[in-house]
Amino acid sequence: MNSNGVAVGKKPGARITIVLADDHSVVRQGLRALLEKEPDFDIVGEASNGLETLRSVEKLKPAVAIVDLAMPHLNGLEVTREITHQRLPTRVLLLSAHSSEPYVLNALKNGAFGYVLKSSAVDELVRAIRQVHLGRRYLPPAYSEAAVDAYLAKAGKSVSSGSDLLTRRERQILQMVAEGSSNAEIGSRLFISTRTVEVHRFNLMRKLSLRNSADLVRYALEHLPPEAGSTRKT
Repeated sequence: MNSNGVAVGKKPGARITIVLADDHSVVRQGLRALLEKEPDFDIVGEASNGLETLRSVEKLKPAVAIVDLAMPHLNGLEVTREITHQRLPTRVLLLSAHSSEPYVLNALKNGAFGYVLKSSAVDELVRAIRQVHLGRRYLPPAYSEAAVDAYLAKAGKSVSSGSDLLTRRERQILQMVAEGSSNAEIGSRLFISTRTVEVHRFNLMRKLSLRNSADLVRYALEHLPPEAGSTRKT
């Protein structure tokens, strides 16, 4: 590896394919403009919500997906979990405003290869992309290299929560409930019937030991990343 962090021995012209996922168009455009300056980076797709991100990754199979932690319809942790579950060849690099341990552990637990703070310099993001592309974990500088393995081990031993029992579809619906979407709106976005949405909501309440729809909404709001609140209806 040379001083810029590029792997030595890679074929000349080899490029790192990337999908950018953020619900703010201005942020995506800014990231694209900055990352396209790197000679070995190739932005092959963009996505504005979690469901769109999954579809893009499934179709394009980029080397790296840069995913915002908080997106509508499916947050970054759930997107990461699904990419890992499907054994797609894409490695996820999560962008987040939070540096606290629970967020980092959740990212690792769900299969993320990297975690970068939104306040980071562009050079750090570039370095993280290259590290993740090489199959190496990347955490914010505040976490020493020696701590990465310890965090991975700790993430693996994390106590399971009730939400770990949920299916992919139930997780999607749980987030949309927190966003204030009606059953009809959820069904339209997921291409399923309103009746099917109602069945999923019933199963959610059963699995999470909740008594009614109000409890379900409260649970959903409490278990989403805080910055996801900007996607909820008021």
